[in-house]
Amino acid sequence: MRGVLVAVVGAAAVVVVAAAVAVPEAEQWYDGRHEQTSSYATGKEAKEQRESVPRWLPDDAASVTYAMRTTGGERILKATLGTGRLPAQCVPLDGRTAPPPEISASWFPADADDAAKGRCGSYYVSLDNDTLYAWQTNKDWVEENHRSGE
Repeated sequence: MRGVLVAVVGAAAVVVVAAAVAVPEAEQWYDGRHEQTSSYATGKEAKEQRESVPRWLPDDAASVTYAMRTTGGERILKATLGTGRLPAQCVPLDGRTAPPPEISASWFPADADDAAKGRCGSYYVSLDNDTLYAWQTNKDWVEENHRSGE
């Protein structure tokens, strides 16, 4: 009887340890499996190769990195602008606040919303010297698609 009890306790310990390791790994896999990241030499190349890259991104933007969630409209984008100014299509936020990005990446600042300067289409944008950071929330993506379908 004692041997059975030791075996049951031992098996339970193995299951607990395995779960402690497996559950976080599975969670990380699940959270990231619907995200895609791509890099492009120029804005023109990015727009040619991926339809979801915003059309307002200048063709001559360089070092474009783009990430998107395939299950919704969450997007983040980083690009180098030669002008050091926001694209002409962008409008200032005029004191309004921006929501935080809904996806993250090591190359995208977690506090980008604190530095938001404007809107370019359905994207919020910030500019750090000549580096553009842009993000779109799922809510804004849904609203943009609803407007374009009217």
